[in-house]
Amino acid sequence: MSDQPDTSAPAWLRRVPIALIALAALVGAVTLRDWISFDMLAENRDRLVAFRDAHYVTAVATFVLVYAALVALSLPGALIATLTGGFLFSTFPGVVYNVAGATIGAVAIFVAAKWGFGQRLAARMNAGDGMVRRIKQGLDENQWSMLFLIRLVPAVPFVVANLVPAFVGVPLWRYAVATLLGIVPGALVYTSVGAGLGEVFARGERPDLGIIFAPEVLLPILGLCLLAALPVILKVARGRKGV
Repeated sequence: MSDQPDTSAPAWLRRVPIALIALAALVGAVTLRDWISFDMLAENRDRLVAFRDAHYVTAVATFVLVYAALVALSLPGALIATLTGGFLFSTFPGVVYNVAGATIGAVAIFVAAKWGFGQRLAARMNAGDGMVRRIKQGLDENQWSMLFLIRLVPAVPFVVANLVPAFVGVPLWRYAVATLLGIVPGALVYTSVGAGLGEVFARGERPDLGIIFAPEVLLPILGLCLLAALPVILKVARGRKGV
């Protein structure tokens, strides 16, 4: 099956999904920011644990679907959802459920963006001259490295990492694989933080969400970033030698 979106539908119809996502993101930013919060998780932790214990499979399925919806609709709360996954399901298998939800949601918004705008934007970049065309060629030649980099670098917003690849014509399968693997390090860190929330709740404290920038965490992630960027660095170095 081809991963190229169907372009036979009218342009306005292809843009409906991404327009609805943009609307949901706007409404969610206003209405859900205070509702999906650490305080809300703390207040409802006993109910969540009771539901998990009574209906484990349903709890897992519901959690993954809710996480996927948060990501697909670019709603606030993905970090809280990751913490919740660790709190409810421990580091493992919690990290599996977190990565599954995030990947499903990321693929959904990618498909919507690519179907609505991606093919046309990619074609324009291919047909462009000068800098625009060189940027597109550079992305095409180094897609794996760039996809892993934008997933691994903590400073890159998740929604940016979801939309930019769609707008430059990245194949769906490549995007899905890079997303699945690239988000594992960050998801593992925050899932482990969530797994320790029981003690944090007992002390009436808040978790240290800046832990990903601690040297012992950040340096291995930066090492992975360097590894992902290595093909690009080597290609540039070889190009300079050939000049």
